Amino acid sequence: MSGTIAIGATAAPAQPVLVLGIGNLLWADEGFGVRAVELLHQRFELPDNVSVVDGGTQGLYLLAAVCAARRVLVLDAIDYRLAPGTLRVLRDQEVPVWSDAAVSLHQATFQELLSLARLRDRFPDSITLIGVQPDVLDDLGGSLSPLVRARLDEAVALAVAELGSWGITAIARTEPPAEPLSPGALALQAYESGRPSAAEACRIGDARFLNTAPCAESG
Repeated sequence: MSGTIAIGATAAPAQPVLVLGIGNLLWADEGFGVRAVELLHQRFELPDNVSVVDGGTQGLYLLAAVCAARRVLVLDAIDYRLAPGTLRVLRDQEVPVWSDAAVSLHQATFQELLSLARLRDRFPDSITLIGVQPDVLDDLGGSLSPLVRARLDEAVALAVAELGSWGITAIARTEPPAEPLSPGALALQAYESGRPSAAEACRIGDARFLNTAPCAESG
């Protein structure tokens, strides 16, 4: 008999996957993407090759993370010009890489980020965008509107299903994650319980400049 020992082929490492929530928590429905990935992180454990990221308003600072991933799943508030609260899923070629009109609601649009990834020849193999049509954007310091908040569970379910179509299994947590995705002070419950009312904070605007009904008088 030969002394040769058969060695099984080494399994290829799993491709890196990025789940990215973008938006501004301090600007009402603009915070939808971040709240959605927070909820996903709270409810499900994902494999080590999947990074769940609160991208906030980092804009082009997210370029390295996007370029490093082969599959990207994005959750965001998107101006589809549809009824407020409408959820829509775009995949691959449906996701606009560049257009004259901004789709995302941020200063450095997500299209610009994707365009730079393509220029670097590091565009993801697959990209999916789960977006919600915002209802309220001018409530500075406010939280999600009821219409948009009601779609969080569905958005998380869509994200889990999309990951499943990529062969990634999300396992329901039996205990809270060891580390929160966002700073404790910005977690939804803490943020809701600590923020002042619209009247106290004049979140919609300062009546002295807008010449509208005054906020609650102090003193």
